[in-house]
Amino acid sequence: MLFNKNKFKAQMVLAGINSKELAAKLGINESTLYRKINADGNFTREEIGKIVEILGIDNPQEIFFARELA
Repeated sequence: MLFNKNKFKAQMVLAGINSKELAAKLGINESTLYRKINADGNFTREEIGKIVEILGIDNPQEIFFARELA
């Protein structure tokens, strides 16, 4: 599984939410969120579900299950 950090951050901008707000809504520390974003999207299924809802992501596969192009 590959995490598309750029699309994730773009979705945050589109939703008008910053990392501090997102972390609070997820119930995690902002530094934990930062690590997850920068460590190839090591989010739990529950966190992914909440993120999809909070950010209004239409196609989570493009962000959380991206495929590496050869």
